[in-house]
Amino acid sequence: MLKLTYTENGFWLEHLTQTMETWVNSRVLVALRAAMPLTVEPSTASFLLPVQVSGLDELEALANHQHPGTIAMDPCDAEYIEVCLSGTWVMSDDEGNEGVFVTRLNDEAELLIYKLWQSAESIAWVNGD
Repeated sequence: MLKLTYTENGFWLEHLTQTMETWVNSRVLVALRAAMPLTVEPSTASFLLPVQVSGLDELEALANHQHPGTIAMDPCDAEYIEVCLSGTWVMSDDEGNEGVFVTRLNDEAELLIYKLWQSAESIAWVNGD
């Protein structure tokens, strides 16, 4: 499972071995026990990857052949490509601006996306972004 945590300052991507159903169920139970509102709904999430990250061709092949409709990739400009994933949005604030997005793909796709994101983070750190 991939977990994308969105905040007003950006997002963080994690690769978890827990099933999506188990993770969502535990979040719902915590919210119920704490009497906190929680919204769980099907959604999509997008993030940018620099085109200089190696492995984008492999991700595009996976998106087209193994995950059509679940992974979409579109160029933004000369420097970035947008990766859009289908999954589940979990939020506890009323505005819906901050929350967690989870999706389940096959292991190969999840690990590749995670590695591409790590590479993008390294490039951003080196460039001072």
